Amino acid sequence: MNRARSAVLGVMTVGSLLSPLAGHATEGALGRPVAGTSVSANVAVIPDQPVWIANLQQLYMDGSISSGREVPIGGRTTAGIDAKIAFTLATMMRVWDTGPGAWNFASSFTLPYVWTTVHTSAVFAGPGGNTFSRGASDRASNLYDMYFSPLIAGYHFSKTTHMALSFNVWAPTGQYDKNALANPSLNNWTFVPQVAFTHLMPQYGLEFNAVAAFQFYTRNTATDYQNAPLFTLDVMGVKKFGKWGAGLVMGTIQQLGDDTGPTADRLNGFRGHDFTIGPIITYDTKLGGKAPLSFSLRWVPTVTSKNRLDSTATVMGTATLVF
Repeated sequence: MNRARSAVLGVMTVGSLLSPLAGHATEGALGRPVAGTSVSANVAVIPDQPVWIANLQQLYMDGSISSGREVPIGGRTTAGIDAKIAFTLATMMRVWDTGPGAWNFASSFTLPYVWTTVHTSAVFAGPGGNTFSRGASDRASNLYDMYFSPLIAGYHFSKTTHMALSFNVWAPTGQYDKNALANPSLNNWTFVPQVAFTHLMPQYGLEFNAVAAFQFYTRNTATDYQNAPLFTLDVMGVKKFGKWGAGLVMGTIQQLGDDTGPTADRLNGFRGHDFTIGPIITYDTKLGGKAPLSFSLRWVPTVTSKNRLDSTATVMGTATLVF
């Protein structure tokens, strides 16, 4: 069966989002990824025919770090943080005409939009950490940093086992103000080498997917803040019931070292990690009886975290069309 029409490809790493102001052990406490959102159905399946794949994602996160913890934002620190973030990401992927061999290749581009509000109990400035504001709030709504994958290389071990390698880039195209609490940008380049894996067990209606990646950040020149590299791992298992599917998603983010810079040094490197787990439901159909169309909805609350946003309200919905 033709892989281009038999599997609806989950666009790789579109869910590996960053909130400019959340709390995951990097400047602003989140970095680019949100645990449990980068893995999707057939994530490592690159079709063997030239097709376009359109993906639309909506991610909402409502999280916080307690006021007893300091968080680095914009060259200063805050006493805790409460943030609401909504991301809308539109992605187009082109699968190139490389034939039906073991290797197939694709490229993708994502245009993200972010809406966010942030509230802190207090803001500290300068080496001495003098309080200059209490109960500070801010909001932003604009285009976010662009995301693109110049090359995605898919390898088919068999009809049921697949791997995909990719090198992905976040570009600092969003607006950034170091004096703002809410920013539609991280003001740095982020490079993301990634590997994805898919294993299908059609005789049992089962599907397993995993995505592992490293994230390497350049220095934020406006605040002299250097995020440490991150390791991310998301896994998903789904049981199919006809057009419907139900399963479980787990994700973790681990910081591989200490952040550096004036505010990071004051916070002893602000190293962090988190772990999320939650359910997912999927639905597969065909648009006009021909083009595969897939929907999914997941809830991935935080189980444990340190120096990252703790959220019980992390919800993501996706729609993917192959044409």
